[in-house]
This record gives sequence, C-alpha cells and structure tokens, in this order.
Amino acid sequence: MILAAIDIGSNAARLLITEVSETEKKPVFEKLNLVRVPLRLGFDVFEKKEISEMKTSMLLNTIRSFKYLMDAYRVIDYKAAATSAMRDAQNGPQILETVAQSTGIRIEIISGDDEAAFIYENHIAENLNTDNSYLYVDVGGGSTELTCFADNKLLFKKSFNIGTIRLIKNQVTEAHWDQMKDFLKKEMRSMVKHLTAIGSGGNINKVFSLSKRKDGKPLPLELLKDYYKELSSFSVPDRMRLYNLKEDRADVIVPALQIYVNVMRWIDADEIFVPKIGLADGLIQALYRERQAKGLPAVA
Repeated sequence: MILAAIDIGSNAARLLITEVSETEKKPVFEKLNLVRVPLRLGFDVFEKKEISEMKTSMLLNTIRSFKYLMDAYRVIDYKAAATSAMRDAQNGPQILETVAQSTGIRIEIISGDDEAAFIYENHIAENLNTDNSYLYVDVGGGSTELTCFADNKLLFKKSFNIGTIRLIKNQVTEAHWDQMKDFLKKEMRSMVKHLTAIGSGGNINKVFSLSKRKDGKPLPLELLKDYYKELSSFSVPDRMRLYNLKEDRADVIVPALQIYVNVMRWIDADEIFVPKIGLADGLIQALYRERQAKGLPAVA
C-alpha cells in the first residue's frame, strides 16, 4: 500500500510518500518521494500572529501540487498535520478550511504534545541499546519537542516554544530557556539509566551530512559545538557559499545547533544519534497503525 504524510511546519511544508509492504515479521516502509517547500510561515506568524495573503496563496499552491503528486503515486490514504506556526496563527483554522474546500486535503492543527507523540511513533530507540534511556529532540522553526523513552515505555513528552525562527526573531527569552532547562533537570533526577539523545529535523540531518559520518554513527557534542562556533562566524550568504546551503537552511542551522547543544548539555549527553526521521515519518507510522486497527484493506 502507498501512504502519504503532509507536514506543514513553521519553516517548510513536506510531503512524504511511502510504500508499506507487509512481511511475516514486520511491515517494511520504503520512502518513494520526499518533497520540501520552504513556505516559512513562521516569519509571518511569530511577528504578526497571522499568515499573510501571499503565504496563504503559496500554501494553497503547495497543497495542490502535493495532491497531484499523491494522485500520480496512487496514494490510498494520507495524514496531514500543521504545527507551531499554524497553532499561533489567528487565521490558521480558516486558511486550512479554504485549503480543504479547494483541494480536498484536510490538515489538522496538532498540539506540541501530539507532535512529540507522532515523532515517537518512529520507535527508533527500540532498536538501540536497552541499557540506556533515550531523549528524542525534534527542533523546528517554532518549537522543540522532547520525548523520553526507556525500558519499552514512554516516560514523558513535552513541547517548548523554542524554535529556530523564534530565535531569529528574538522571541525566545531567558525564561523560555530556563523553563526547558528546569524541566529536563527535574526529569533527570529520576533517571536511573544514562540518557542518550536522538535528533530529528532538517537541521541536524544537514549537520550529519556535513560531518560525513557513516549512517548509524552518533555525532559528538563537541563536534556540534565546533559547528556552532564555525557557522556562527559566517554571514548567511557565506554559509550558503562555503557549505553549499540553501538560504532557508543557512539562516536557521545556527539557532538549531544552539538548541541541540543546550539540550545535550542539560541532560549530560555526550553524543546524539541522527536516524534521519521526522514528523512526516511518524505520521506515516501512525496512519499505518490506524488502518491496521480498523482492518482497512491494503488497496483502495
């Protein structure tokens, strides 16, 4: 069966199309296509609390194109979610209703806790060393989702309004940082096992690519600190030129590294695994499980 996920984030919109094959042991998920469009809704919302007409038009055209691709791939079902920017946009619900009327694609505005739960749906930690506890750290444009996993159990999930675009717009205060730090320090006190970080999001994936490490090998905290210092020393145009980054990555990669470094310091993690998963992957996993639970057929 071919399933799709649409993730409307604060920095970009993504369409993931995946083929799911059912085997005797477990389902196999094969990525057929991933399309990313840098809508950058957060630049409107985090300043003006609403999405502009221009961005609304861009969103509408993006979803139309996603619909055409889904039809071309013969997608039988989809799950679509909007995150931090849409949560904060006063006109978010009416825009998504317009999108639904125009394209037939219904997009749900999900809470930060729901976002963390969908990312956890990837269950990456289950394939890692059971001697450790794991903290998923998903950094987006508008928020950071933290999800902790140990002994095959979800210990906590928490969302914070600390994101790359909010940092660029100087909308993250010391109080925001302290709230995240105090929460993690409190949770750490009850941790018996060592806590290992798992990073998701486009920025940590890009840092992993820059590091040229082999898949499955973690990134050391010291390397992230080095990249933070190095990239911070260059302007956005220079980052684009020297590191072959697109503009919508070059400006957010430094604040993203700031978030990852701070979280890792606060949980005493000296390395972070980067399995290249994100919200869209979690939406696919959740959609597959929902269809299984309802006994829906593998073909439309």
